[in-house]
Amino acid sequence: MIVEEVEFGGEPADLVVGVAVAGFNRAITDRLLDGCLKTLEAEAVGRVRVFRVPGAWELAVAVSHLAKTGCAAVVAIGAVIRGETDHYEVIVRESANGIMRAALDSGIPVTNAVLAVSDYEQALDRSEPGPGNKGAEAATAAVEMARRLEGLGG
Repeated sequence: MIVEEVEFGGEPADLVVGVAVAGFNRAITDRLLDGCLKTLEAEAVGRVRVFRVPGAWELAVAVSHLAKTGCAAVVAIGAVIRGETDHYEVIVRESANGIMRAALDSGIPVTNAVLAVSDYEQALDRSEPGPGNKGAEAATAAVEMARRLEGLGG
């Protein structure tokens, strides 16, 4: 299943948050997703839609789709590790641009937990369970922004 629903037992009126997660570097992105989901549960989010895509390049389309399907906020998760070519630069820059464009076009908060790191060790450090997990940090920011916008009537 590409889109999976995670229920936390909240009320129907509770926030629905989307999470677009890249499969490339899955050992890292699964750790980021775990931190994200634990944080969303702790934040009393009612439901989460997880949309898995091949890599960071495809995240913008997934974020855009989730934004159009009733999510109050979306978290984009990926890991791009520098290699020997300029491919890293293109993927990091353009995935960030696409994610930002999806946020601006939809008007809903989209947070970026796409790691752009020099090596695998840096990715491991930023995806460790607990404080410092960038998936958890992005989830906190997404919920905070969604609730602030909700408070404004938007």
